[in-house]
Amino acid sequence: MSQPYQIATLGGGCFWCTEAVFNQLQGVVQVESGYSGGTAPNPTYRAVCAGGTGHAEVAQITFDPRVIAYRDLLEVFFATHDPTTLNRQGADVGPQYRSVIFYHDDAQRQSAAQVIRELDAATRSVWDAPIVTAVEPFKTFYRAEDYHQEYFANNPDQPYCQVVISPKVSKFRKKFADKLRRHDGTSKDEG
Repeated sequence: MSQPYQIATLGGGCFWCTEAVFNQLQGVVQVESGYSGGTAPNPTYRAVCAGGTGHAEVAQITFDPRVIAYRDLLEVFFATHDPTTLNRQGADVGPQYRSVIFYHDDAQRQSAAQVIRELDAATRSVWDAPIVTAVEPFKTFYRAEDYHQEYFANNPDQPYCQVVISPKVSKFRKKFADKLRRHDGTSKDEG
């Protein structure tokens, strides 16, 4: 029997951070780090970091909409990165770190636009600058090299993981405790 899974493709800076957050959510089936939104076919990490391919680092998230809604994914997305900085997240600078939502259908496009409108209306209470997150049609996803997959889980003692990812994940876990998987990998509703 085929599962009615959906795909979300989100760029919120370093894909190691984005993947580490979304891997912990109930209803998320799989998260892959990769590249989207550029012009060069089959880009490498080195080429993307050089800035000439036009790709953003993204997390491609396979999720079960019966467990977690696309809008919930967007709420986590906006709460776990700074959508007001153009081509930058903290010390990570370049177009590959831009804030971007690649929508897969019109419903996703409408949800993204609605969430951005709502956040823009409340932006001064959340951020000191307007949201610059791009909303673009999804075209192609290129999976990043194997060593980028599950990077935080596989390299928790690496300095970037300790200084950048670990605090982000900790903050996320506190804010979204009700949406986290249980330690056995299931959601609260899966038994």
